[in-house]
This record gives sequence, C-alpha cells and structure tokens, in this order.
Amino acid sequence: MTVRFCCLSDIFDPAKETQFLFDGPSADVGAASCAAIVLPNSSEARAESLLVAGAKQVLIGQAALLDSGCIERLVEKFGKERIGLYVPVRILAVDWSFETVSNADFKVVTPSLCEPTWEVLRADGSGTGTHADWWIGQMQERGAQTVLLHADVDSDTDLNLCAGLVEKLGDQLWVTPRTNCTPPLADWIAFGQVRQLALPPDLYQQRAAWQCQGNAEEPIEATS
Repeated sequence: MTVRFCCLSDIFDPAKETQFLFDGPSADVGAASCAAIVLPNSSEARAESLLVAGAKQVLIGQAALLDSGCIERLVEKFGKERIGLYVPVRILAVDWSFETVSNADFKVVTPSLCEPTWEVLRADGSGTGTHADWWIGQMQERGAQTVLLHADVDSDTDLNLCAGLVEKLGDQLWVTPRTNCTPPLADWIAFGQVRQLALPPDLYQQRAAWQCQGNAEEPIEATS
C-alpha cells in the first residue's frame, strides 16, 4: 500500500508545494498555498476569514467542540471539500465503581468503559470525555471531510484504535504525532495501518526511513 507524507509546520515555507500549516502569522501569508490550515483553538470567524482569503481547506479543532453547528455553517458557505477536523486525542481513562444494590452479599466492580477508546482533547490538552470515534462520525455527518488525528500511537491499544479509524475513514484520515518526538512510525504503518502521515519538519526530512514500509509518494494535497 502507498504511504503518503505531508509536512506539518507553524511556519510557511514557499519552497514546499504542499503543507499543513498551524494557524498563526504565517497562515495569513500562506493560506492559499497550503493544503490546509490547522486551527486548534481559532474561532469560526477566523476560519471564515482564511477561507475568504483563499485557504484551500481549514481543519477545525476546539471551535467545533464548543459549537458543532460551525461545521454545518462553514460547509454551507464554502463547500464540504474545504472543511475538515483537527482532532487531538489520548486514551480515555477508565474509572471503576462498586455496585452493591442488586445483591448486598456481593460487591461488583464495574468499569466505566467496556472497551478502550480515545477521547478528544481541548486545545490546552485537557480531556473532554468525548469519544473520538463517535465525535468524528458526528462531524462527518455535518459535512467535515479531512481528519487530522493528533495522537501518540504508542501502545497496542493505540495501534488497534488507529487501524479501526483508518478502516472507517480511508483517505480522509491523516495522522500526526502529538507529544512523542521520536514516534515509532514503522509500527504506525505496519500495525496501525496508517497510510497518510503529516510530520513536523524534522521528521518529514527523515521520511525516506519509512519508505520501505510501502511505495511512498511525495507530498500531496489533503484528500477530501
């Protein structure tokens, strides 16, 4: 299978034909030249201004968590091919509780989750308890296209969750490391089934190291 790479940065580089660019001063300069502008904590109004300025696509983060209607409004104005999601995640912690009502002779320990899942994070990294798989589906129903998953895929659980999302989303899904500076990308490709990687500049320059995992292509535009 083909592995695709794209550079993810907070500084616009006109030498790169395509890149994902975090919102900031460079976004106003490179809006029309980048594959997508990533908006972790920017408002709907900011997204709209970038789209009016010619941004090919914006990936909405916390603004969609606070008001899912912003996805529908932006899709209505600019078309669904220009609206996507930025989704930072981590494994949702399991809480345990004792259940003693049904039978006073026994204390039953009950987990809060039946199976592992990722939760969507706020822009400051704090948890929301919102199940990522469910939330992404809800936003897709409202018209969101490309999904940039910001995750540390470090465990077998993470790899399984990642593979499940790849199966559901296909070419709509891009994955980028969240906090791990040396992520096990070979495992992401082999076991997490990742086929589209958005990498920070230092890792992007090393992409040849993972080309053996598939017939890698040069950077491409975000897939709708």
